[in-house]
Amino acid sequence: MDRRKFIKGTALGSAAAAGSMLAAPAIAQTMPKVQWRCTSSFPKSLDTIYGGAEDVAKFVSEATDGNFTIQVYAAGEIVPGLQAADAVTSGTVEMCHTAAYYYVGKNPAYALGATVPFGLNTRGMQAWLLYGGGMDLCNEFYNSEGLHYIPAGNTGAQMGGWFRKEINSVADMNGLKMRIGGLAGRVIEKLGAVPQQIAGGDIYPSLERGTIDAAEWIGPYDDEKLGFYKVAPFYYYPGWWEGNLILNMFVNTDKWAELPPAYQSLLLTAGKAATTEMMAEYDFKNPTAIRQLVDNGAQLRPYPQDVMEACFKAANELYAEINGENAAFKKIYDSMMAFRAETYLWQQVAEYSFDTFMMVKQREGALNMGG
Repeated sequence: MDRRKFIKGTALGSAAAAGSMLAAPAIAQTMPKVQWRCTSSFPKSLDTIYGGAEDVAKFVSEATDGNFTIQVYAAGEIVPGLQAADAVTSGTVEMCHTAAYYYVGKNPAYALGATVPFGLNTRGMQAWLLYGGGMDLCNEFYNSEGLHYIPAGNTGAQMGGWFRKEINSVADMNGLKMRIGGLAGRVIEKLGAVPQQIAGGDIYPSLERGTIDAAEWIGPYDDEKLGFYKVAPFYYYPGWWEGNLILNMFVNTDKWAELPPAYQSLLLTAGKAATTEMMAEYDFKNPTAIRQLVDNGAQLRPYPQDVMEACFKAANELYAEINGENAAFKKIYDSMMAFRAETYLWQQVAEYSFDTFMMVKQREGALNMGG
């Protein structure tokens, strides 16, 4: 018997043939063609932070076999970096990749989806957003602004900025002109400083010309690329205003509603993956960059304790003021701060104890190759 004729004539053969004809169209029907534009708040030269949007676009395209594509544009190509969210709400683009605290001028509640002074660290923020109801609370607010919020990146704890002159006490903050983002600007105002909101690509020339006296950006890897050490040699830590920084996608709420549920789920998953990628990349690149900065003349300085205490007090005063007049802020803030107490209690037990021991060993030279 001819085996090929037998299979072709059976029900099995008919089913196999039908399956081969129907499979491709059925899959295609579940993946409609969607083409979006995403404007970034960051220049392409900052490959790590700008790369968060590129990672999201890559993951989404690969998962849909090219049916859902997102074209990423650097700051300035469509709109300036600090107008990215405005471009989304107006419908100029479907989405942006930004830091939500850039828009505190619209409403202080914007900051809570990014970071706030003396708030959560990186792991605490991730836990609160994903398991503490933080993402839902943030979206309750952002949706009212015409935006859907998706976390997509985290820089980890940041450095405390570059200064043209040393900071030895709280008195040295008085009159200081500093580029600083989010609510931290309102905190340092209480110490007499003058905050400036300047996009990343414009910081260096402002420092060089003396238009500002100090600037914070992110950390060693990005800061080295921007060359701040050449014009402001004193490099302070920690960035008490950014114990972490969530980067995020803002999607136009109407465009979000039009997406198939599978694509909505995919964007959320891509954001989580981009967050993991960015944290790992910074953790890998910052150790080398901090050594190179010091070799090139950067002078590391811890913030004086009285500056830290004064800023902590000023931050709490600011939160009390905002909570008294902004119900949207208070609702999110109360949830975040309730978790803050719990996570720092837990992190002291295992994480901090282990890290402290290992850091002592690093200082002793016991972690060098060969022991």
